[in-house]
Amino acid sequence: MASLIGKKIGMTQMYDDGKLIPVSIIELGPCDVVQIKTKDRDGYEAVQLGFGEQKKQRVSKPQLKTFENAKVSAKKILKEVPIEDGKEYELGSTIDVSIFEGIERVTIVGTSKGKGFAGGMKRYGFKGLPASHGVNRSHRRIGSIGMRGTPGRVLPLKKMPGHMGNVQRTNKNLKVLKIDKEKNLMLVKGTIPGPNGNVILVKKSL
Repeated sequence: MASLIGKKIGMTQMYDDGKLIPVSIIELGPCDVVQIKTKDRDGYEAVQLGFGEQKKQRVSKPQLKTFENAKVSAKKILKEVPIEDGKEYELGSTIDVSIFEGIERVTIVGTSKGKGFAGGMKRYGFKGLPASHGVNRSHRRIGSIGMRGTPGRVLPLKKMPGHMGNVQRTNKNLKVLKIDKEKNLMLVKGTIPGPNGNVILVKKSL
């Protein structure tokens, strides 16, 4: 299980083999093991990780009891990750960015930026209607959405204006450029989903 919860700090630039490349900075861990799911009790094997401090009064009593059983402070973010390497984890132990030492590629899961309601041109790249005379206040509309009498309806999954962004996105096989164990930082090549401060899940690429 090479997976860890982190937070997107921002972007910068650095040189790699003489080329200037974009770099994303991630604050990765440390994460505490809050719960351990077993096959006998839960039907599957997984580890629940906790990231970020939270006030006790903002946590429900059942969840607070879980933290007390693990002997860890209340956590803001909880995520389950499967156990794939057969390794045993101790309840209440801390996992940091050092588990990614020697790993060259990672996969990052996050939530993209929410951009509200958007039209077809911004959302899907439609070219719009002609900008000549005779087109009255319809330049950015998507045009006809229907068909003939058969089937006489708009088919599902038709590309239309609507909510844009704020969905889960996965960036695969991002190159790890540097790991700073003292500051719990990881530098990866390229962009990752979401704005600065966005919570993400980083795992080893298969």
